[in-house]
Amino acid sequence: MGDRVHLPAVAWTLLPVALGILTLLPHSLLGTPAEEEHVGSSALLQRAKRSWVWNQFFVLEEYTGLEPLYIGKLHSDMDKGDGSIKYILTGEGAGTTFTIDDSTGDIHAIQRLDREVKAQYILRAQARNRLTDRPLEPESEFIVKIQDINDNEPRFLDGPYQATVPEMSKIGTSVIQLTATDADDPTYGNSARVVYSILEGQPYFSVDAKTGVVRVSLADMDRETRENYTVVIQAKDMGGQLGGLAGTTTVNITLSDINDNPPMFDQRLYQMSIPESAPVGSVVGRIWAKDRDIGVNAEMKYSIIDGDGRDTFDISTDPTNLFGIITVKKPLNFEIKPSYTLKVEGANTHLDPAFRHRGPFKDVTIVHVSIEDVDEPPLFDSPAYYVELPEDAEIGTMVKTVSARDPDAANNTVRYSIDRSSDPDKYFYIEITSGSLMTVRSLDREEVGWHNITILAMEMNNPTQIASVSVAVRVLDVNDNPPSLMHYLEAYVCENAKAGQLIQTVTAVDPDEPLGGQHFYYSLAPEAVNNPNFTLKDNQDNTAWILTRRGGWSQQDQTVFYLPIFISDSEQPVQSSTSTLTIRVCSCDQEGNVMSCNAEAYSLPASLSRGALIAILACIFVLLVMILLMLSLRTHRKKPYLCDEEENVHENIVRYDDEGGGEEDTEAFDIAAMWNPREAHHHPGKMRQDMLPEIESLSRYVPQACVMGGGSGDSNVHGYVLAKLLEADMDPCAPPYDSLQTYAYEGEGSVAESLSSLQSGTSNTDHEYDYLNDWGPRFKKLAEMYGVLETNSPPLW
Repeated sequence: MGDRVHLPAVAWTLLPVALGILTLLPHSLLGTPAEEEHVGSSALLQRAKRSWVWNQFFVLEEYTGLEPLYIGKLHSDMDKGDGSIKYILTGEGAGTTFTIDDSTGDIHAIQRLDREVKAQYILRAQARNRLTDRPLEPESEFIVKIQDINDNEPRFLDGPYQATVPEMSKIGTSVIQLTATDADDPTYGNSARVVYSILEGQPYFSVDAKTGVVRVSLADMDRETRENYTVVIQAKDMGGQLGGLAGTTTVNITLSDINDNPPMFDQRLYQMSIPESAPVGSVVGRIWAKDRDIGVNAEMKYSIIDGDGRDTFDISTDPTNLFGIITVKKPLNFEIKPSYTLKVEGANTHLDPAFRHRGPFKDVTIVHVSIEDVDEPPLFDSPAYYVELPEDAEIGTMVKTVSARDPDAANNTVRYSIDRSSDPDKYFYIEITSGSLMTVRSLDREEVGWHNITILAMEMNNPTQIASVSVAVRVLDVNDNPPSLMHYLEAYVCENAKAGQLIQTVTAVDPDEPLGGQHFYYSLAPEAVNNPNFTLKDNQDNTAWILTRRGGWSQQDQTVFYLPIFISDSEQPVQSSTSTLTIRVCSCDQEGNVMSCNAEAYSLPASLSRGALIAILACIFVLLVMILLMLSLRTHRKKPYLCDEEENVHENIVRYDDEGGGEEDTEAFDIAAMWNPREAHHHPGKMRQDMLPEIESLSRYVPQACVMGGGSGDSNVHGYVLAKLLEADMDPCAPPYDSLQTYAYEGEGSVAESLSSLQSGTSNTDHEYDYLNDWGPRFKKLAEMYGVLETNSPPLW
């Protein structure tokens, strides 16, 4: 408490004593009581006399003496000084902070008092008889007030402080207001009267002495020059007079940015490059117009304002709104244009109207973009091709000629091919040098209506450079398919049907799709036009009715009728076909519902004996056996004969039990058999008895006549081979050792074509020989032997 006023110790002691004596002495000690001075003034104003009077005690805080601080004295006029009265003190701090001499009534403070902790204490006092402990006076209440001294300095409770003020602010602009708090009593003296002053931060800032408002005191402070300032503010009590207590705090002031600086490119000319193969959207480069401002005041917007690349390139701002990103807008081609020039402008997006006079807030730079040459794949003259081709186009018809070239300056030769995955059935072929696409197979719209072919073009000098193009071939329809009946190839007629009754509606189908739609014409085949059973009515709506011509149908007469129907279409060339409709005679009820379409079984007479039944069954069994034998013989005729399935048809395998004797063994095999086959069989005694072959040799006796024809060695061998060939031809069980001769033009020029039986055994089905009747009189005999003879059977319709 260095700045407080110090009084002599005697004065500190006598002052409260004097106050206590003056305030606490009974009226009998201080003079004539008020009641006695006004005797007779009014009987109604008189009150009862009290033995003692209480008032307030006043004591200064922060007593630092060694002895207890004397507060005051309690005294009753009943106190005769003989010690018969005892004084009692109760209430706040009694016994701990304050004590009383129960004989004299003297009150002392035994602890240090602090007004900022507790400003007053409420106590109660009472005088009692020491012997009887009987109250001599009613208990009374008094207050001990602590008087303030300047023992607390002002304090900034929220410091240190942070403040912000825009740069370039005018003088007097308010920054922040500070408030210091003094714990001393503001109602007593100047202990709590605070005055503010600035200790550090001049000449940039100042503070109002009374309000504590910090203000700008220097004009045109630039954030780009200096951004942060530290200001120290002092608060002093006692009105700032000498001896007052002081407290300080720090204010950190930051200049906030405003847009007071225009942007500027760091380069006046940018050089960039990009390959010509870069796709659209590729980044060419980045430019930056620097701005000394920060935040939104430095945000930029870039645009291409001039140059020959305005339509080829584009520029946008990156996510930070600081940089300009140049991208490809259109495909590049080094051979067409190898370089571009762009004039780019960068401008601030947030302008401060107060500083427009510092503008313009934008800048301009030049960007030169060089296109790098790249070895590119061939380029077709069209991105896709479309061709229409009739399905009856001949093989070798040229469909389309595609053309591709090397776009590079080298202009390499291009070769063409078809991607086989797009034409797996190989309908087309392309000429490797000219690019002419041709057909190599017949087209059929009903099978494949569209062919999507991929043509590949490859550079000769760089096979890795391959381009592709799609050729869509639409196969146009040609009337090449005859119509035929659809669904209904069977019908029935009731036995009770009348003449002119409808028994079936027939419809035709044609896989062709003519532009005008299908229109079919129906009629009976010429051979069935005059049949007495059925007739046909063309409804002219692609349907026809089958009607009966008579009545009286019976399953006993005939159960099935075959009706040939002639159908033709309306397109050119007209296509027609004949379909056969099977009509069964059925038993029907009165409503025309079919009951049975089979002839009723013939019932045997009841008198048929058991022996007759057995005979009938035996005949049936024999017939089945004969049918099985015929089928077996036919099957054997179609299969090659092998007498021994385990016999190897290529060579004879002979196994012996002992090892051969080599060249010295002359008895193992008689080579003379090769020269004279007959002798090999006439000397069985020369065969080795200890070697029996497991498989008998196919060599058999060959007549002498078969091997005659000369005495030379070559003739003997030739004769032997001919003999073996004759033997194989005569033996039905011999494997086919003879050679197979294939003639490419066998049967050419003959109406019978090839008569070869090769591959005739690949099918187990019976071969039909009815066509022999159509070959003329020269094949009449064969037709009679194998064909079906024409019989005078009843008509089928």
